[in-house]
This record gives sequence, C-alpha cells and structure tokens, in this order.
Amino acid sequence: MKNDTLKRCGWPSNDALYIKYHDEEWGVPVYDDDTLFEFLVLETFQAGLSWITILRKRENFRKAFDNFNYTKIAQYDASKFEELRQNEGIIRNRLKIKATTTNAQAFIKIQQEFGSFSKFIWAYVDGKPIKNKLKDYREGPANTPLSDQISKDLKKRGFKFVGTTIVYAFMQATGMVNDHEVSCFRYNEV
Repeated sequence: MKNDTLKRCGWPSNDALYIKYHDEEWGVPVYDDDTLFEFLVLETFQAGLSWITILRKRENFRKAFDNFNYTKIAQYDASKFEELRQNEGIIRNRLKIKATTTNAQAFIKIQQEFGSFSKFIWAYVDGKPIKNKLKDYREGPANTPLSDQISKDLKKRGFKFVGTTIVYAFMQATGMVNDHEVSCFRYNEV
C-alpha cells in the first residue's frame, strides 16, 4: 500500500484491495451492460456478507461464472450448478447460485424490451447520478424510496436477491448514486 495523503471515505480503512476499489471503481457511473451484470452478480452474493469478502473472491467469481457472461449463465444446467456448488473459491450458497442464472435470464429479457439493461436501470435516475452530500459515510442510508421502487420492479420482472438494500448497494457501486463523503477526493471526480 502506497503511503499517500489523499482524503478518502472512512470505509476502506487501510486495506489495499478496498482502497483500490474505492479509488478506481466505487461510485463511478457504469453504463455498459457487461459491468452492470457483474455488479448485480457480486451484490447478490454479498447479501448477508461483507463487501470485502466478495472483493477478495471476485476473480474466483469471474472464472467460475464465465467472466460474468449473462448469455452463458442464462443457460446453465444442473451439472454447471453442481460444479459451482463444489467451487470453494466462491460463495457456494445454493439459492444465490440459482438466482444468478434466473437473474441472467431476466436481464436478457430487459435488454430485449429496452434495448439494454443500462437504459432500463439508468432511467430511474434520468441517466445521471444522484449526488448526495455525506459528511460521514455512516450517515448514508441502507436503502431509499428509489431503491425500494427499483427492488420491487426487478422482483416483478423475475429477479431474485434484489432486496432494497442490495439494490442501493448496486446503485452506489455503479455510480447511480454518489455516496462518497464530500471531503473525499473522489466526491467531485465521479
């Protein structure tokens, strides 16, 4: 970990992987479907766990889930499901693995209806990030009326593991909402 004097949000602490994620990815607006799907998968597996646990297994997830290729994942069969259940490099939760296949199928349906998942999801914020003004990351909400609505809409479309807290974390990760602390060097950059 390089020694620098940049002011960051408080949550990455001194963990090099967390700092890299904070500095390079978190809160950066994501408009491409491939990356949006990756974050949807990762947030699904994060449910009930810490985000650092998921970050540490991210490359394992990438390999196990065909580089987050939703077209392939949508077609996973029972043998692939069992292969994933035996993969010690990922979170082997049966329901989350099944949800990943279900969500890939629902994701493709949204693409067919709206032209892209990005158009669908970013329409909730008129295509641009909501910029909050948090002084301390602990002031940030776990969910909002908007994440409640998106969660409800995704569930109606067949998605699983998309509760309002997961949806809000997805919104933060993909830059739909900027929850960097106002004193953080990334606040005005993203």
